[in-house]
Amino acid sequence: MSSTKEWNSLRATWLVLIIALVIRLIVSGQFLLVPDEANYWQWSRYLDIGYYDHPPMIAWTIWLATTFFGQNEFAVRLPTILGVTVASVYLCLLAARWFSWRCAFHVALVSQVMLLLNGSALIATPDGLLLPCWAAACYHAAQALERNRLNQWLLTGIWFGLGLLSKYTMLLFLPSLFFCMLFTRIYQTRLSSYKPWLGLTTGCIVFTPVLIWNSRHNWVTFRHVLFQGGVDNSTFFTLRYIGDFFGSQAALLSPVIFLFLLAGWINGWSSKRLRPGDGPFLIWMSLTSFVVFTLLAFHVRIYGNWPAPAYLTGMILVAALYSPGQGGRPALHHRLWKFGIGFAFATSAAIIIQLLYPVLPVKVDLDRTARETVGWNELGNVVDKVLKEMGQPENTFVFGLRYQLASELAFYMPGQPYTVSINRWARPNVYDFWFDDEMLAGQNAVGVFEDRNLTILLSRIFDRVDPAEEIPIYRESPWFGRELVHTLYLTRCYGFKGGLRWQPRTMHDIRAVD
Repeated sequence: MSSTKEWNSLRATWLVLIIALVIRLIVSGQFLLVPDEANYWQWSRYLDIGYYDHPPMIAWTIWLATTFFGQNEFAVRLPTILGVTVASVYLCLLAARWFSWRCAFHVALVSQVMLLLNGSALIATPDGLLLPCWAAACYHAAQALERNRLNQWLLTGIWFGLGLLSKYTMLLFLPSLFFCMLFTRIYQTRLSSYKPWLGLTTGCIVFTPVLIWNSRHNWVTFRHVLFQGGVDNSTFFTLRYIGDFFGSQAALLSPVIFLFLLAGWINGWSSKRLRPGDGPFLIWMSLTSFVVFTLLAFHVRIYGNWPAPAYLTGMILVAALYSPGQGGRPALHHRLWKFGIGFAFATSAAIIIQLLYPVLPVKVDLDRTARETVGWNELGNVVDKVLKEMGQPENTFVFGLRYQLASELAFYMPGQPYTVSINRWARPNVYDFWFDDEMLAGQNAVGVFEDRNLTILLSRIFDRVDPAEEIPIYRESPWFGRELVHTLYLTRCYGFKGGLRWQPRTMHDIRAVD
């Protein structure tokens, strides 16, 4: 580090990361858990080495945080907030190592203002733990490729294994790195060394808890992943989802940054700004995953957060090629870069503020932040009151007809009771592994659901079901006044006869097991 500019860039980089971290820590406890977060918090109350939907890291880290900081929104979100910060730190270190702290500063800016990464930090999901593992694995893999040192290959493998314990998307790290070594001339000799293969073995050992759990449960997690990937979908090729895929990615990254990334994937192979191995590494470690999800988008719907790891080294690539301070670039590129950063910041800031108070003139039916976060505490109080009015509340269980409702009730009812999800007519999920019919046989129940007519189905598994009571959930908007967010229904049920677990509509469903 030979210049004052580099020192200033280093300070500015860390200042950006610290300020963003502090803001997230402050904001994280100011809005209610979204349904998926409440679900992952439920997992932490049933600690295991594996779960139906995802690997166990999200449950383990939430358990650790809530053990120290209590059962609250801040603690539930703390692991992913720290995780995304760790991801940014590793990206900045790699950018500084290969290019400059000036480049690292722009990587810090992009990573902190991008809506995709802000969402992964502020909403507790497996993505917020996958991203630091992917970024760290890339950092150590880059050093391993340069010097072929065993310790770097082992660190790469450890982070790869931790990533697999966070989310199965980490599997895409393998073909990304393999293609990088196979098609980059200066790295080809690494494939004949035992060191990367020992690193891979180390990662697989780290992942063994999930393999053990699945071997005991008919490999249900892998069945679920294949189902999500559309293996049961009879339509092999469709254009139905591709527009939504590209639109969601452009929105989550910022349209300008997304266009810079597409340009970087094209121009990075031959750019004189990048050393012979740097460009291919940054491209292969991002483009491979993006291509996989693009191809899948011609088959099934791809959720906006799924390709997130593809953009990590991509951020370094675009910062190295197009950010201000890269000599010789036209002023137009610099203006576009600043506009892209500004647009991403404005979008993220608006969404975060909307989480806290509905400042945007958006009707509630178009405001996902409201639909996901408003009213769960009110619902919990209503259900708790009804539960206490039941004849034998100690022999009465609380259920939702969706796991999301069951999880929100568990978190926001006073005393945070253990709740049940009746999955029979929905989809398989983790509740199928926690409760069985014998545990609840003969008990009464209080249930919440979203369609009044579902009492007809409930009458098949209870001796008697009372008529459903409507529970409206409202929010106060400065623009539209009192708006209806949810209309939920509550019923009292008596004499549970059995029928908790999911029943496949056809035994050809890949999720069906004996």
